[in-house]
Amino acid sequence: TRCTKNICATITPRDSGPHTLAAPRTAEKKKPMTPAEHFRDTLARAPITALAPMQDVTDLPFWRLMAKYGGPDLYVTEYFRVREGSRLEKPILKSITQNPTGKPALAQLIGNHIPSLIRTARELQQHPIAGIDLNLGCPAPVVYKKCAGGGLLRDPAQIDAILGALRDAVEIPFTVKTRIGFDDPAVFDELLPLFRKHRIDLLTVHGRTVTEGYRSGVHYDYIARAVEALPCPVLANGNIYSPAKAAAVLADTRAAGLMIGRAAIRNPWLFHQIRQTQNGQNNEIPFTPTGHDVLGYLRDLFETVRPPNLNEKSHVSKMKKYFNYIGIGIEPTGDFLHRIRRAKTEADLFAICADHLEHDRPMPLEPFDLALKPSDVLAGEHR
Repeated sequence: TRCTKNICATITPRDSGPHTLAAPRTAEKKKPMTPAEHFRDTLARAPITALAPMQDVTDLPFWRLMAKYGGPDLYVTEYFRVREGSRLEKPILKSITQNPTGKPALAQLIGNHIPSLIRTARELQQHPIAGIDLNLGCPAPVVYKKCAGGGLLRDPAQIDAILGALRDAVEIPFTVKTRIGFDDPAVFDELLPLFRKHRIDLLTVHGRTVTEGYRSGVHYDYIARAVEALPCPVLANGNIYSPAKAAAVLADTRAAGLMIGRAAIRNPWLFHQIRQTQNGQNNEIPFTPTGHDVLGYLRDLFETVRPPNLNEKSHVSKMKKYFNYIGIGIEPTGDFLHRIRRAKTEADLFAICADHLEHDRPMPLEPFDLALKPSDVLAGEHR
């Protein structure tokens, strides 16, 4: 069934099971799980899904929207920037203190100053987080040029020191998200023993180097290598855009789950579709949205992520960073993307959307191979 106006499918929560008889009234009420316990319980239900952290995208309103459309099993905050004198950014902290998803959330840190990382980790542990996650993968030049995020992959000795310090300071699960190297994946064989040595609780591997950005194919064989080498669960990240691709990546890597970012912007039903496929819910056919469903989602996205008091022109401009990822799944010629990038008003934006989406045909929302300039933000491998 579908919600009013076909905006989304009726979603069955992952933990839903068969109906059972009500417990006797005298039964002792079960104590709620702590966030850390919830996280460990979630990992035990592999394969799991996680929403990848994307700075200035996967904020509290976006989490709320993802949960509405089925949502992942695990969320990770945008990164907290850590340096001497830094403080917890209040908008990101709200994702933790006001977490609307009912799912565990990891708080991600980015930085290289060990005393500040320790201080921030201790501060965050006063809030309802499931764990602390260290970013070793951000490919943005403004980050890696400061030897943070993916830039740290050039300095395994510093990574060793940071992991050791955080492992001592973090009393709840401690996790890492990494790429396979900065400009050479050979360093990955140095990293894996460090992750084992410091007993991390979960590793997420984006199967590209920092300098590859999002333009190369994903090296899933390195993810499989991490699965083989480490005692902790490993999540696979990179170009997971459909239930079929999810199944193939899980089979090839034997990962404990999948982390998905850009494809979730394009297809908010993807987590639910993967869950349907993996769980075989009543042998049902995975939900496929229609054009009208996608149009409803785009209107929902536009309203949900709109900051208070932001004028129309600025919000339309902001929406284009979402529509970049969405556009490559709408149609194969590039017309939608070309026109959307030139829209000036809300009316312009949704007139273009209506031209392509006012129909009830199925919309798989898988990426098309558009002819893009090498300098285009979307240029590269999407499959």
